Amino acid sequence: MKKIYLLIICIGLVCLSFSPGIQAQPNDPEEKQEAKSVKIEGLRLFPNPAPAGSVLYVTSDLELTKTVTIYTVLGEKVLFKVLIGKELDISHLNPGVYVINVTEGDTKATLKLIID
Repeated sequence: MKKIYLLIICIGLVCLSFSPGIQAQPNDPEEKQEAKSVKIEGLRLFPNPAPAGSVLYVTSDLELTKTVTIYTVLGEKVLFKVLIGKELDISHLNPGVYVINVTEGDTKATLKLIID
């Protein structure tokens, strides 16, 4: 019986010595950059908190066309708009807390929006 255990241990050691095993992967700075939310220079939402039934102004330093998506805190999409100017009509949104994603060119930002 001891010989069988010894044989199994030897076979296991031989297999482990020829296998690549667990290797650490190098850190890739470009991969980390994709995961981060890049900030849009000078992005401003006002008023925030916004009164119910109002207009939200979305501005930035570059003033390029923006894609705006608003989600509830549960992740339900409630508004999608390609914004050419600055005014975003939020009059149909109920009071509450929302997450707003803004894309301008290649940059993205995620902000909290409060409607009271």
